[in-house]
Amino acid sequence: MDQTIFKERRARIFKAHQEFLSKSNTAVFSTNGIYERYEQPILTRDHIPLEWRFDFNSDTNPFFMERIGYNATFNSGAIKLNGKYLLVARVEGNDRKSFFAIAESDNGIDNFRFWKRPISIPQTDNWDTNVYDMRLTQHDDGWIYGVFCTERKDTSAPEGDTSTAKAEAGIVRSKDLKSWERLPDLISTTGQQRNVVLFPHLIEGKYAFFTRPQDGFIDTGKGGGVGFGLSETIENPEVKEEIIVDAKTYHTIYEVKNGLGPAPFRTDKGWLHLAHGVRNTAAGLRYTLYMFMTDLDKPWRVTHKPHGHLIAPLKEERIGDVSNVVFSNGWIQDEDGKVFIYYASSDTRMHVATSSIDRLVDYCINSPQDNLYSHLSVETINKLIDKNESL
Repeated sequence: MDQTIFKERRARIFKAHQEFLSKSNTAVFSTNGIYERYEQPILTRDHIPLEWRFDFNSDTNPFFMERIGYNATFNSGAIKLNGKYLLVARVEGNDRKSFFAIAESDNGIDNFRFWKRPISIPQTDNWDTNVYDMRLTQHDDGWIYGVFCTERKDTSAPEGDTSTAKAEAGIVRSKDLKSWERLPDLISTTGQQRNVVLFPHLIEGKYAFFTRPQDGFIDTGKGGGVGFGLSETIENPEVKEEIIVDAKTYHTIYEVKNGLGPAPFRTDKGWLHLAHGVRNTAAGLRYTLYMFMTDLDKPWRVTHKPHGHLIAPLKEERIGDVSNVVFSNGWIQDEDGKVFIYYASSDTRMHVATSSIDRLVDYCINSPQDNLYSHLSVETINKLIDKNESL
C-alpha cells in the first residue's frame, strides 16, 4: 500500500505537536492585585503524548488515525520535586474512564510534558471503576501521599439503575511518584467522601484528614461542609468522628456544597486554605474557588475568611464539558514564597495563577468577611468609601 498518506499525516501531526508543546505563556496584568492569570491553559488534551494516541505502524494504521482518543486533562494535584513542577493530572479518555498521569515543567507555567507512561494505580480487592482528583501531601513521615476519589457502582441501587455510584477516598503513597503503594480506602462513618485531603503533620500522634461528608454521590444532603477528623494509623485509616471546619451556608458561593482543594500552606499567621464552593444558578451549579485561614495549633478552627470567591470562571474558562466551573486540588509554594495555584476550568483543561504567601495572607486577613445580608454588604462598601474619602 502507498504510504504517502501515513507519512504526510505523521510528519504534519508531529510538527504541530512539538510546536504546541513549546509555546511560552505570559502573565496577564492583574487588576485585583491578588494573583495573576496567564494567557494560555497549561495542560489540555492536546498535550497528550502522540505515543498514547497513535499506532506508529504503517501496516496496522495506514491512514495514521488516532486509535485512543482523549477528552480532557483537569483537576491536577501538584508538587515540586527535584526542582521540577509536577502535576498529577486527571486524564479522561473518550471512553469516560479517568486515570492519573504526571506532567512536568521547568518553570511551572508552560512547556508541561507528560511522563512516558500514565500511573498504574494498584487495586484493592474491590476494584476502582473510576479514579480522579488526587490531592498530594508531602508528609512529615517521609512519604508523599495521594488521596483521590474512587468511584464504584452502588450495589444497593435498584435493578436496572446503571448510574448510581458510591464515592470513597482511595489512598496511595510513594517516595518518587514512580512506584506507588496502595493503602486501604479511608473508612468514614459520615457517608460518602469525595474531597479528602491529608494534613501534612501528625496531630496528637494521629494522621489528620480534611473531609467532605455527603449523603450521596453528587448531593451532599445533610453533609455540612468541610470536615476534619483524626485516624490512629495511615495503614488502616479510619476517621470515627468528624467536626465541621467550614460549613455550607445559605445564599453564599458555598450554599450547595464545598470542599477543600489542596493541602494547606503553613504561614506565620496561620494555615492558608484553598477550597471550592458550589451554588445553584438558573444555568445549573456554579463552582468557584475561595480561601480561608485556620489556627496554627488548631487547624480545624477558622480565623479569617474573606467574603466571596477568589477565582471564578472567566471568558473561555466558562465553556467545557461541565460549564461554569473552576476547581483546584493542587498548588505549589516556592522557596521565595511565590505560589502557583493550579486550577481546572469546566472539567476540560488546566490553568495556573501565580501569587505569593504574603499577598494571600494579606488578602485573607484584611479583606472583609461575608456578613450574609445584602444591607450589611452595602454597609461594608460604605465603610471603604468613607475610609477613602478621609484620606
